[in-house]
Amino acid sequence: MAFRWKLVLEARPESPGERQGLAHSCPRLGEGGVRLYRKTVLPNGVRIVTETTPHVRSVTIGFWFRAGSRDEDPAVHGISHFIEHMMFKGTATRTARQIAEEVDAAGGQLNAYTSKEHTCYYARVLDTHLPLAAEILSDMLRHSVFHPVELEKEKSVILEEIRMYEDSPDELVHDLFAEAVLGHHPLGRSVLGQSENILRLTRDDLLRYVADHYTGHNLVVAAAGNVQHEQVVEEIARRFGDLPAGRPGQDEQPVSLRAGTALREKDTEQVHLCIGTLGISRHDPDRFALYVLDTALGGGMSSRLFQELREERGLVYSTYSYHTCFEETGLFAVYAGTSPDHVDEVLHLILLELERVSREGIRGEELRRAKEQLKGSLMLSLESTANRMSRLAKLELFGEEVLTPDEVMARIDAVAEDEMVALCQRLFQRDRLSLAAIGPGAADLAWSPAGGRAGVSD
Repeated sequence: MAFRWKLVLEARPESPGERQGLAHSCPRLGEGGVRLYRKTVLPNGVRIVTETTPHVRSVTIGFWFRAGSRDEDPAVHGISHFIEHMMFKGTATRTARQIAEEVDAAGGQLNAYTSKEHTCYYARVLDTHLPLAAEILSDMLRHSVFHPVELEKEKSVILEEIRMYEDSPDELVHDLFAEAVLGHHPLGRSVLGQSENILRLTRDDLLRYVADHYTGHNLVVAAAGNVQHEQVVEEIARRFGDLPAGRPGQDEQPVSLRAGTALREKDTEQVHLCIGTLGISRHDPDRFALYVLDTALGGGMSSRLFQELREERGLVYSTYSYHTCFEETGLFAVYAGTSPDHVDEVLHLILLELERVSREGIRGEELRRAKEQLKGSLMLSLESTANRMSRLAKLELFGEEVLTPDEVMARIDAVAEDEMVALCQRLFQRDRLSLAAIGPGAADLAWSPAGGRAGVSD
């Protein structure tokens, strides 16, 4: 049965946390009555979720803020990522070097990343060092000083990161694709921002953004591994109990269905292509069918695209499909990198494959194989406490169903052939396909509004 967290009290004596006004959810039970997932909500809205895996000796803890590039005003585009950098540059009691040395001395790993919809700070440590990890991350998130000298230095670092990204066309093309499909929607923005914006940002800009977005209702703290839920609640309540509650962010914005192009000329050895369309949201009931489709179409060495473009024809070294699910929409794309001489043929073959899958779907042995591959990838990934923490945090942060791995596999197994056909027809309509390309001759690609290359016959 699908499970959603419910804020009801467990049938047990009142705990110290409850006496402090904390709300607890029913625990999710695994084999032998072991509590798999537990959740507590602090009075200021901070959600604490844990997954206990007692047979490991590590713990991964992450602080997830529902604040990303989609939440930025255009004038401060790139500020979410900038703040992520600055959180590592020193607090009132620690220098940046001391932060790094304390984590290294404990044999731990400390990192962070920014996406379009959230920012995550996390640490992976031995279970005995969980209090240290929680204390260091809390210090960074609550007491970073954003020293003006460090801020100016970090601007230079981020400008170099942007230049490095510009020199990586196989990565940059995905940002161009998002722009082509989503246009001026906030989800169409890159995470890094533009150089001119970064140079204009001030310390006051950063502090204002943190005050607005790093609030209780926007924060999920997740931990997975050999961890006790009560210990995590105690650590977080002590350090974040006075965090202003704020208000939940990220109001949904309408997304227009459009077919766009984003073509950039660049002197590279290959032309890098993304062809695709709007996908589906993370709450869409067809999402499990989408996962299977992605796997069959371009998710591995046996996938249709890999076999056709690389193994059969030798036109590419790298090709794959991918999906990204956001709150109100998503993206689905096919990537390929090929020489300028082969662009026409590769575009043509990708379009043919998308048309074929929209007519026929994924059936029979191919469907069975994709399901097994997808289930295997899921279970292998969950051998990492970091992946378990990340999965649990994202589900809570965006209000998704919390399913056990067995329940996820059952949902995958339940995907039927007719569901696959309906989803493919929903996605791959010629008049809604967009193209992004970077490389020699990319600016001259004559991509037609109906989703095809001019002069290429089917």
